[in-house]
Amino acid sequence: MSTLTVTESWEKVDLMYISIESTIALASVLGNVLVVLVVCMNQALRNPTFCFIVSLALADIAVGVLVIPLAVVLSLGLNTPFYNCLFISCLLLIITQSSILSLLAIAIDRFLRVKIPTRYNIIVTQRRGWVAVGLCWLISFLTGLVPMAGWHRTPPINVSTMAIECQFTNVICMDYMVYFNFFVWVVVPLTIMIGLYAEIFRVIRRQLNRRAEATSDSSKYYRKELKLAKSLALVLFLFALCWLPLHIMNSIVFFCPTCNVPKSAFYVGIFMSHVNSALNPVVYAFRIQRFRDTLIQIIQRFVLCKTPSANLSQHGLGPITEKTQVQK
Repeated sequence: MSTLTVTESWEKVDLMYISIESTIALASVLGNVLVVLVVCMNQALRNPTFCFIVSLALADIAVGVLVIPLAVVLSLGLNTPFYNCLFISCLLLIITQSSILSLLAIAIDRFLRVKIPTRYNIIVTQRRGWVAVGLCWLISFLTGLVPMAGWHRTPPINVSTMAIECQFTNVICMDYMVYFNFFVWVVVPLTIMIGLYAEIFRVIRRQLNRRAEATSDSSKYYRKELKLAKSLALVLFLFALCWLPLHIMNSIVFFCPTCNVPKSAFYVGIFMSHVNSALNPVVYAFRIQRFRDTLIQIIQRFVLCKTPSANLSQHGLGPITEKTQVQK
């Protein structure tokens, strides 16, 4: 009778886990599809910065479509061949890496925007932006597939016929996760991005202080750049907040094998990493006015079947990023 009670309890936990993950996946896919639609429908947003934002949105869509469903399937104790499980695990690494490289590209783009404003449009073109996006994804594939090249756990002796319980830690080495994935491809890019945003805010503050009493177009330009930089820095902060706990727990387990990290803590870390994919569209909608106006147009036109108001139509299309209004 007690065994039956325990089984029913675990079934409830599994059902709750699947329900939460399904909700996150749905929110991530719908929200980020809207991000892509907004950029496609508003010509004012078709610039290098939003090329990288679209890249980030595609990675978040992949989390909802691929990563979360696979995580749910694996939680059910699926038995697969070793290398099939290894490839599935590498998909998560590829998508995570594409997210952080897209964030790095956004930070570099914003840095160039404020450091060389007069030459920015010459140096950073939309074509070069898409080339940078392609490079980000290429690097993500190369680094994410490193375990497939041999940096993985020892497979079973009869690897071609013997199936294993497909769990991430059963195929991926922790030294790869800590030294290569975390230290090299998370900590280093995050450190660079923090330095870039610190310099962005320093330059903008200095320019605004020089023009404290001026009402020139240059002053307006830097104020709008400051607002947009704050919004994109918030996206970076949320990424770090959601992903660092899981990486830190992996590091604790690797460097201190005797330390006991509760399994529930790992589940919370996994949930946080998945939730991050659904947060960015919320940030864009609340912080970037032109994005929000276009989103309202889409909802009115295609969901509510209403004609957008003239006011929204005027705000939905307009000048490019330096004219993009962002709320504080």
